[in-house]
Formats: sequence, structure tokens, C-alpha cells
Amino acid sequence: MRNMDTRIELCKYAHKIVERGLVVGPGGNISARAGDKMYLSPSGFALEEIEPEQWIEVDIPTGEIADTGLRPSSEVLMHLYGYRQKPDMGAMVHTHPPYCIAFTLIERELPIMFPDQAALVGSTVYIPYLIPTTDVLAEAVAAKVNEASSILLGNHGLVTTGRNLREAYYRTQVVEESAKIYLSAKAAGSPVPLTAQETADIAALESEDYRIKLLQKMK
Repeated sequence: MRNMDTRIELCKYAHKIVERGLVVGPGGNISARAGDKMYLSPSGFALEEIEPEQWIEVDIPTGEIADTGLRPSSEVLMHLYGYRQKPDMGAMVHTHPPYCIAFTLIERELPIMFPDQAALVGSTVYIPYLIPTTDVLAEAVAAKVNEASSILLGNHGLVTTGRNLREAYYRTQVVEESAKIYLSAKAAGSPVPLTAQETADIAALESEDYRIKLLQKMK
């Protein structure tokens, strides 16, 4: 079985995503790059049910899908176009986090409010609702992957990217926490985000630079 390490790592983060309540049932899809191939969740499976050999191999340059008897996620084009658009992207995580979805029902711009958000995620962009699984959504996401590592999908969910699955997964956690904090603060009053200078100061910290480099290297 080709790239078994990638397949095992995908299983690991698939379980983490479910355990954190970032998807329910057969929702969401994740992928990781290995050379010129991407490995993507199969269609119709809850993420925690997927076995290592069931991740679908797709050739990134040609789009050719390995014949295993299983169909790739219906969002295959979103992942494929993303990898083509951003060559240094190593993973894409698409989830349906409840606070992120709730946030998109009332707001579009998620401000930067706390240090981890500033250091690990930075700015988050927004795409208005588009019909899932379509090439229209895939093209919209691909157009944003070089602009930000986290993309809120109106009335739908969240897409995060990273150099590896660990980085993309942690970004998913941080953005969901950010949406939760924002909604809680807004219910009590007026949220006060970090200023652009405060955000830049955090990004410039040596300790944060070390932590980000470590995050990118580890699995």
C-alpha cells in the first residue's frame, strides 16, 4: 500500500476531528499530500470509520483517481484545486464546527482576538454560501488558499490548510475557539479585538516563531 505513513496519519487526525465534535456523522473531509499524490477521505464514511487502506489516492497533476471500489469525497475538486493552487500545502481539513457555522450566520469578518489566533492562524477569510460539492465552491476556495490558511464557508463550515495535517488541524481548533469567544463576547457586549500592531508584535515573538516551526515539523 503506497504511502502508508500518510494514510495512518490521516486516520489519527480523523479521529481527533470527531472526538472534538468538529463534524457529525459522515460530514467533513480531509486530505494530505504525499509527493504528487493526495490522499482523501472516501465518500459516505464517517471520518472515524476510515481504515488506512481506504483513503483515496488522487494524482494531483492529472486528477486521476485510483480505482479501489470506493468513491472519493464529493468535495474532491475543492482539495484537488487547492493543492494545484498552493504547491507548499501539505494538508486540507474541511469540517463543520458548530461555532464557526453559527458565526457565519451573523458575521463575515472574524477579528483576531488573542495570541494563539494571531500566531497560529492570522487572518481568516470568508466565502458566502455556495452549493457544496460543486466546482464553483472548489474554485472559490482555491482562489483563497494563498490569501489565508483558514476559510470560513457561509452557512457551511470551515476549511483550513497547513504544511502538514497537524498544522491544519490545530488551525481548525483555534478558529473554532475564536468563533466561540467572539460569539460569547458579542452576547455580553462589544468584542475588543487586538490591534494590527498588537497582532504584528505577537507574530514577531521569537517564542512564537519557534512554536510554529516545531508545529510544522511534527506529526
